[in-house]
Amino acid sequence: MRDRIRRKSKLKGRQPEETSLQQVRELIGPRPDEGYRRDLLIEHLHRINDAHGCLHDRHLVALASLTGIPMAEVYEVATFYHHFEVVRGDEAAPGLTVRVCDGLACEMAGAKDLLARLPALLGAAGRGDVRVIAAPCIGRCEQAPAVALHQRAVPLATADKVLEELASCSAFSATEPVHGIANFEPSALAEQSISPLPNAVDAFPAFTDYATYRANGGYALAAALVHGEEDAETVIKAMEDSGLRGLGGAGFPAGRKWRIVRDQPAPKLMAVNIDEGEPGTFKDRTYLERDPHRFLEGLLIAAQIVGIDACYIYLRDEYHDCRALLQAELAKLQADPPCELPTIELRRGAGAYICGEESAMIESIEGKRGEPRMRPPYIAQVGLFGRPTLEHNFETLYWVRDIIEKGPQWFSGFGRHGRKGLRSFSVSGRVRHPGVKLAPAGITVQELIDEYCGGMLEGHTLHAYLPGGASGGILPASMNDIPLDFDTLQPHGCFIGSAAVMVLSQHDRARDAALNVMRFFEHESCGQCTPCRVGTAKAAALMQAPVWDNATLEDLAQVMGDASICGLGQAAPNPIRSIQKYFPQEIA
Repeated sequence: MRDRIRRKSKLKGRQPEETSLQQVRELIGPRPDEGYRRDLLIEHLHRINDAHGCLHDRHLVALASLTGIPMAEVYEVATFYHHFEVVRGDEAAPGLTVRVCDGLACEMAGAKDLLARLPALLGAAGRGDVRVIAAPCIGRCEQAPAVALHQRAVPLATADKVLEELASCSAFSATEPVHGIANFEPSALAEQSISPLPNAVDAFPAFTDYATYRANGGYALAAALVHGEEDAETVIKAMEDSGLRGLGGAGFPAGRKWRIVRDQPAPKLMAVNIDEGEPGTFKDRTYLERDPHRFLEGLLIAAQIVGIDACYIYLRDEYHDCRALLQAELAKLQADPPCELPTIELRRGAGAYICGEESAMIESIEGKRGEPRMRPPYIAQVGLFGRPTLEHNFETLYWVRDIIEKGPQWFSGFGRHGRKGLRSFSVSGRVRHPGVKLAPAGITVQELIDEYCGGMLEGHTLHAYLPGGASGGILPASMNDIPLDFDTLQPHGCFIGSAAVMVLSQHDRARDAALNVMRFFEHESCGQCTPCRVGTAKAAALMQAPVWDNATLEDLAQVMGDASICGLGQAAPNPIRSIQKYFPQEIA
């Protein structure tokens, strides 16, 4: 009887080591009276990963024991995200990691050659502790080829530049950003380039800090709303009249979304998507690193109008410098608030493109694998933590203050070819001056290249372009007169998405661009649904053949489009169909 009791009293499974428990406890803090929050699991994993350069399985066991989350759940979350690396037993922790972006813009700029040369150069320099790996788009397409040294970005990278940066890079530490201060007025740059010329790229551009923003009228509108000096209905009407639509890619009217969520029962939450992982897109980063408080004021206005109790900002992990900046400025706002603030939490992604999908982002904020949810219910009714949720892209909130202050006609007054509004085009590829261009909606790609990008690079002529990033399809140069806006590209099998325009020349093949983005989709599929998980891999394999098996590829495209749960699998066939329709000579 005593032996049976003794055996039953022993816990099953691997038990945590006292040393590991202490190490994890020091990183995630003492246990609160109500216990560790389940939704902070990914934040806890980040702290461990930052401290040790990886996730040792002994630390995962300790984390599971401290938080009360099953070990299986901790493990499945840790292995889902690309920026977490689980190390088993006595395996050596990986050394400093150099991530070379292999996205389309970087591939055109020589990333393959850089990826091939760096390992030998590092070995010759005695840096055997450094590993070089390919990485999906890191959001610096205008600075291609781009490299990340752990948490340090290296724009316009060369082998020599990487070696030079490595010499001053301590393991597992991010660079402390050093910024100049300037008053950034985006409305003054309407119909101009936001990004500097390539030879003037600054890793830490001057930005508008809290004091400067307040001194120039910042947060006055948010404070007036809280004090009842501005009418909520007037603000919503201005949003509707401006024509502002969701600028993350979906294009849902912002004012209508505010009305829908406003009518839902309290408590209501907000989730802000700054996980711009679409290859070719970098507009949110460009604005955030120059003017964070204009976005935060837009967030406060939306929260006040809709009746939001708590806001969760989800920022992609590749933007380490932006995160440090936003954390510091958010702390200043909370320390000296211009009005009553809702709860605001900044959450850190972990390298998963799928988390740009709104319901997958919500799953990630809740500390889970970033897998899209089935609809209905829609997140406006049942979203974050089961509550009605207002979800917005960063840039949508960024324009709220200017629209209300200047009037809706200011925003809708821009436009070409019968379209209305402003669009922040992220332009990359074979143009002289890539970057973010704040241009009128409806501008054509030829006008965008000629008027905003200094024309094509010398020796290059337009061959093809991607009007909406990796998933927006590919069009030939002969179709360079289509207005770029919501609803104008669908008749041609494409869409504008987040307005990421990638330009190809006669030195490129459209089929190679399609293969590059399909490999990206294969890498980034969450694996939840078979059509996307298997279809993207099979499509990438078939697209490598000199002559395409069009019948099989069309079958795959049909199944992926009809049966995938979310937009990744549904949009993945767009590049295939574009090549078949507009570039048949390249695959025949």
